[in-house]
Amino acid sequence: LLNINVGGKLFQIAYKVLAQYPITRLGKLALYTDPVKKLQLCDDYLVQKNEYFFDRDPSIFHYIFHFYRSGVLWMMDEMCPSNFVEEIEYWGIHLKYSQRCCRILFEEKRDELNEYLKIERELEAELEPLESGEQFDGKFLGRFRKMVWNLIENPYSSVPAKIIAVMSSFFVLISIVGMTLSTVEEMKNKTGKMWMEQMEMICAIFFTSEYIMRLISSSSFKNFLRAAFNAIDLVAILPFYIQILFENLDDGDMQYHEELHKVENVSKLGKVLKLIKLMRIFRILKLARHSTGLRAFSFTMRQCYQQVCCLLLFIAMGVFTFSALIHSVEHDVPGTDFTSIPCAWWWAAVSLSTVGYGDTVPDTILGRMVAFVCISFGIILNGMPISILYNKFSDYYAKLKAHEMSQ
Repeated sequence: LLNINVGGKLFQIAYKVLAQYPITRLGKLALYTDPVKKLQLCDDYLVQKNEYFFDRDPSIFHYIFHFYRSGVLWMMDEMCPSNFVEEIEYWGIHLKYSQRCCRILFEEKRDELNEYLKIERELEAELEPLESGEQFDGKFLGRFRKMVWNLIENPYSSVPAKIIAVMSSFFVLISIVGMTLSTVEEMKNKTGKMWMEQMEMICAIFFTSEYIMRLISSSSFKNFLRAAFNAIDLVAILPFYIQILFENLDDGDMQYHEELHKVENVSKLGKVLKLIKLMRIFRILKLARHSTGLRAFSFTMRQCYQQVCCLLLFIAMGVFTFSALIHSVEHDVPGTDFTSIPCAWWWAAVSLSTVGYGDTVPDTILGRMVAFVCISFGIILNGMPISILYNKFSDYYAKLKAHEMSQ
């Protein structure tokens, strides 16, 4: 018998049993005759007791010991997968010696643990800024840039930094409210336009100053341009300056200016200006810098993109299928709206989403039966991923809030 001491617990295994597994650590220990090689396989050797000592976990070695006795590797659910794999790799035993049912469950648990750790790392990275204050040490104007960085990127560093963060959200809301009020008919008079223009100018100046401060406090210009939030900030301020540029170009030619007012609805320049003004709606995305809910929603969409893509695929399949069915039973009805399959796409999409505008409805009994099946399929389809997305969103939101509180 080979005497083995694992973490203070003694085990005895027959040499002939260990010799059946020559590639394992204990199998090599039983087969080697050179004492030097044997000592390389263990942590210590007690000459008085003739024991080979291993400084490993004795609780997991019980499963290793059972493996040599029965030839089957057992795995319990309460064990840590990472620790168990590390131990069996040390002893030179492969997972293939375990039963297939146990191995499948163990691998699933290990994959779940790896996915959990991956999400935890990504959640922590979601809250960590792209740069840290230590990156400015030894650089040009490092102390000044670090102070600016704390004001802009670290709202918990001081009271002025918190004020700037609150002002940033405030100006975003003011800008969105101003853009909304500018479309109201009562605000299109001269006084209303003047107030809206002044409000837009103040917001644009604040956003520009904020963007310049972020640019100054960035330690890497390349990483600054790659950041998604910085791209959102740039999109938030560009429409204001592009609009000024177009208006100045427009003022340069008074004759063309008069012509532009005559054909305002069809003018390409007018359409471009309307599109540029509409881009200001993206300023609301700036709230994601200071909103844990928006960041959790974005993180949920990134993590669940496969489920979302599957949902879109099922919706597309349902739209094509039920539009073809409704057209086949309704196209002969006089005055029907289902004149072709593409014309039935809108009806199928509205029915699948269970919105039911009622602008297009079937007239025949078969058509109504197809509509009932379509609506039933839409209820089942929409109910499948919603619970998954909501559960993950609530979980990620709670974890993000916990990380914020710990920081």
